Amino acid sequence: MAPLDKASSTEVSFLANPLYKEAALSSHAGLICTTPLSLETNKNNLLISDDPSRTFQQILALFLEEQASGFTGKHPTAVIHETATIDETAEIGPYVVIDKNVRIGKGSRILAFVSIGPGAEIGQECLIHSHVTIRERCRIGNRVIIQPGAVIGSCGFGYTTNALGKHTKLEQLGTVFIEDDVEIGANTTIDRARFETTRIGMGSKVDNLVQIGHNVIIGESNIIVSQSGIAGSAKTGKNVVLGGQAGIVGHVEIGDRVMIASRGGVSKSMMSPGKYAGGPVLPLADHNRQQVHLRKIDSYVKRLELLEKEISAILAKMEP
Repeated sequence: MAPLDKASSTEVSFLANPLYKEAALSSHAGLICTTPLSLETNKNNLLISDDPSRTFQQILALFLEEQASGFTGKHPTAVIHETATIDETAEIGPYVVIDKNVRIGKGSRILAFVSIGPGAEIGQECLIHSHVTIRERCRIGNRVIIQPGAVIGSCGFGYTTNALGKHTKLEQLGTVFIEDDVEIGANTTIDRARFETTRIGMGSKVDNLVQIGHNVIIGESNIIVSQSGIAGSAKTGKNVVLGGQAGIVGHVEIGDRVMIASRGGVSKSMMSPGKYAGGPVLPLADHNRQQVHLRKIDSYVKRLELLEKEISAILAKMEP
């Protein structure tokens, strides 16, 4: 497996983006995964599919060695409460701490230095990477991947402030539920609900360094890119995409198939599918039109100054 420009005759690569067509034509790859219309060459062997990136990934999986930690079973340094229920096929790595009444399902792997709080539940075939914290009573579905350093179930950010300006913490009594086939990126934080449940919908993928506030409901198959922030009690529908550093204020709802560009700011509910950008967000075409006008602002100012001079000259001539 290799990139187009580095692949040899014994390696496989792929062409999914037409921008790399020239690289593919000059590539020495022994096999190139491509679409029916993307590449015409007699030099390379071609594997034709409608989705060459996915095809390439399937080939890659055949050669990729399992990323095993080297430890099997329950490591002797793990601290496991006697009331925890752990399937015999689960892997518990070095220095893991598992508190009372925790449940861990079949085939799940809990790697080094993970902390799992009282009453938490982890489903089947999950992969919890090192230094993840899963706090009390949080629920993790099946086939969930949580990358290193993520914190699931931290307290939501809420305080009352008295007349003297002193802040008193609001207790967060709810939980987090991460549904099946979700992936959570490194150092992402998901706050527990104040009373009920913060929920991450089935099949959603959350990038690194994302903040998800308390009581947030993320719909199915969302994509949330790095450094995005979602304030408390916001809700998204299915197949929502948030670009990097996007922000959503609290207590708003985003409908199905809405796409927010990088650094987009959502300040009110929006239910119509489509692409949006800016802060606050606008439909992408309107945002782009405004950006074109802003880039011409210097020329507009010069024209206005010239018109002011011309008008002043005309008015001066009209004075008695």
